Amino acid sequence: MQRVGPDEKILSIDIGGSRIKGTILDIKGNMLMDYQRISTPKFAGPDNVMQGIVELAKNLNSYTKVSVGFPGYVRGGTVFTAPNLGTNKWRKIQLSERLSAILKKPVRVVNDADLQGLGVASGKGLEMVITLGTGFGSALLMDGTLLPHLEIGQHPFTRKKTYDQFIGNNAMEDVGPEKWNRRLQRVLAVLKTVFNYDHLFISGGNSKKITLDLDKNITLVSNMDGIKGGAKLWLKDTHYAL
Repeated sequence: MQRVGPDEKILSIDIGGSRIKGTILDIKGNMLMDYQRISTPKFAGPDNVMQGIVELAKNLNSYTKVSVGFPGYVRGGTVFTAPNLGTNKWRKIQLSERLSAILKKPVRVVNDADLQGLGVASGKGLEMVITLGTGFGSALLMDGTLLPHLEIGQHPFTRKKTYDQFIGNNAMEDVGPEKWNRRLQRVLAVLKTVFNYDHLFISGGNSKKITLDLDKNITLVSNMDGIKGGAKLWLKDTHYAL
């Protein structure tokens, strides 16, 4: 079990399809310095992405632990899928171990939407988080504890399109904001019926383009809010993914 002290400084990293973002947090999730961003490498294989994290970390203050949100299926710090970075390059990459060896600090890695969920969830009831960025991410939490991750983005939404293909950034660019919002309305109706969540949080770059009237139990949140989950990731050693 990793012991967590009151003076921990946690480097919290969010790997996205277009950008890698990071900051330093205290153990309560407060940001200790400005948010930093670099572009995700064009050829986003493990070596290039890890080098990008190293470069980003050089601009940040000293830290004691590292939390990483990764855009794919992760279990026990090992990557199994990376739909928007190239799964074949990433399959079975032990990302937490490799980053720990490079950064010389303990590292925990979870799905990026899971990290967002830890950052924004209230800890009351069944809460769901979806991220609308390069792809479609999702996380589920019960009373503040992450449930096993489901790659809903890779599940078919129509006969020909997955959630990623139906509502991801490529779809936004292809059909335009107005039609994309109509698609999102269909997606939200399905999620409400299937998951019966108590509260839904929506994050990601394209959340800013939502023009729908949202239900009272739906809240728009920022990536900055979500990256605070990097602190909570170290508070529970019984986390399913660890």
